Amino acid sequence: MDPAEHSPAPDGFRPHRVVVLALDGLLPFEAGIPHRIFGGPRDGRGRRLYEVVTCSVRPPGPVETDADFALHVAHGPEALATADTVVVPASYELGPVYERGELTGELAAALALIRPGTRIASICTGVYVLAAAGYLDGRPATTHWADAERLQRLFPRVRVDPEVLFIDDGDILTSAGVAAGIDLCLHMVRRDHGAVVANEVARRTVVPPHRDGGQAQYIRRPVPDPQQASTSGARAWALARLHEPIRLRDMAAREAMSVRTFTRRFREETGVSPGQWLTRQRVERARHLLESTDLSVDRVADESGFGTAQSMRQHLQAALGVTPTAYRRTFRAGGRPGGTAVSAAAG
Repeated sequence: MDPAEHSPAPDGFRPHRVVVLALDGLLPFEAGIPHRIFGGPRDGRGRRLYEVVTCSVRPPGPVETDADFALHVAHGPEALATADTVVVPASYELGPVYERGELTGELAAALALIRPGTRIASICTGVYVLAAAGYLDGRPATTHWADAERLQRLFPRVRVDPEVLFIDDGDILTSAGVAAGIDLCLHMVRRDHGAVVANEVARRTVVPPHRDGGQAQYIRRPVPDPQQASTSGARAWALARLHEPIRLRDMAAREAMSVRTFTRRFREETGVSPGQWLTRQRVERARHLLESTDLSVDRVADESGFGTAQSMRQHLQAALGVTPTAYRRTFRAGGRPGGTAVSAAAG
């Protein structure tokens, strides 16, 4: 690939390049997620914040999928050398990678082209490629819950967490399968350019704007039994008044349940406790206000339901690793012009 294709514009602007590594046995849906999510964000001048290309470990040509069609991939492995972020989607034909934890010669050669410091992410079983390459030694990672036990057995040095939707470990990110790949890519957009930009992408894609990476992969009752009450009404009621004190017993009363029953049903339907859910919603509200308004930090804390700036500061520091002031300074413009991630804002 001609390096000039990725050179900055005269004003120094350069979109962040995302390279998707397509392997035989590719799942087309998961391969399309990075293009759909990263292909949308633009800056205030209408310029794309990301450039997404797909490459193979071989010269340009067809890559087999798990469907009844192949994909023609226009770039060879040399594209990996130009990446700011590499995404490895799931494949059902990983061969020795999946069977013995060993890279093929052509896959090892392709991965060797990735520059040090490049952000690398996997969707579902793409994590096996990262693990076989040694990227995950001593680090936390996740995959589809049905593959987690095998991943741990094959790569004992990886700290596998089978429960969560995705894990952000700085320069290495991993996700569970299918829709969790959407959550992971939205998270990277949010980490790079803030909640306002990511929420707009989610709105256009018609998906929830934010599912926290720590949310459970498998929720026992994602669709409530029609014979039993749901907690959705209480969640909607709470979202409309995040700026007010919200007590657990008040949420339970909205659904005519005891606190104990409500808490159990809430966790079954969302994967988290009511308290965890409320905190996450308030953090998201604070992020939105810090990016999109000129309200003082004290006022943002009040509008988000944290009560005091100190309380909000503690929660943002725990969730994002930054203070409210630092977060606003980074994302106030609604998306930075550069192409690098802000690691300090990793969730």
